[in-house]
Amino acid sequence: MSGAERFSINQETVKQWSLPELVDGCAAAGVRHVGLWRAPVQEYGPAAAARLVRDAGLTVSTLCRGGFLTADDPAARAEALADNRAAVDEAAALSTGVLVLVSGGLPPGSRDLSAARERVADALAELGPYAAERGVRLAIEPLHPMYASDRCVVSTLAQALDLAERFPAEQVGVVVDTYHLWWDDTAAEGIARAGRAGRIASFQVADWVTPLPEGVLLGRGQLGDGCVDLRRFRELVDAAGYDGPIEAEIFNPALWARDGKEVLAETFDRYRAHVL
Repeated sequence: MSGAERFSINQETVKQWSLPELVDGCAAAGVRHVGLWRAPVQEYGPAAAARLVRDAGLTVSTLCRGGFLTADDPAARAEALADNRAAVDEAAALSTGVLVLVSGGLPPGSRDLSAARERVADALAELGPYAAERGVRLAIEPLHPMYASDRCVVSTLAQALDLAERFPAEQVGVVVDTYHLWWDDTAAEGIARAGRAGRIASFQVADWVTPLPEGVLLGRGQLGDGCVDLRRFRELVDAAGYDGPIEAEIFNPALWARDGKEVLAETFDRYRAHVL
């Protein structure tokens, strides 16, 4: 794939749309890839969602999300592993090869980031073979350090690769997300490292605007509105050998309040202007 053909719209960018509206809107706009989220897929039914997407000629670039694998309580860990196996099954039903993992934050009362990351590794050892047998790769997404306490103890691409590289590349890869990595002056080195090892499973784009309009979770900026050199990131992942979909994943209530068709068209235009 090349150029505009690589553009994928993440479902959360146009959260105001139902799954059928998303599929119809993408087909009408010439967008060939969508990133889906588990809750709306479960509500619609994975098999029915797969048919809907397939019949419209679309492919699913990623399914979000699995993960939250840092619990130290045995019952909670067992529950998390079961949920992630279900997520793998859903990804396989959708014929996407990428299940995005958000690792999880610190358990209540804990201050031990290293131990939490080790529990993620333990979970990957169990989940990786299960996923690979179903044609799905687990994709560790490092999140900005502001999420480390409650959402993701993996904050850098290097940390994500240190975990991923314990396992075969067909089992575990990484996500390169501009919103989370733009600040890290080792990101370029990490992208090259990930490329050499065949570990880049997904490339996601969003901008960083200051001040964050809706706090840490919902403050992602529309492409071109902030300070991220989006084109440079695309050049880096291209040079690293990644040629898959480029997914615009923008959590922003201001976008959700607008007409979905307008948001999709604007995001596609911004992709062409600032990412290509």
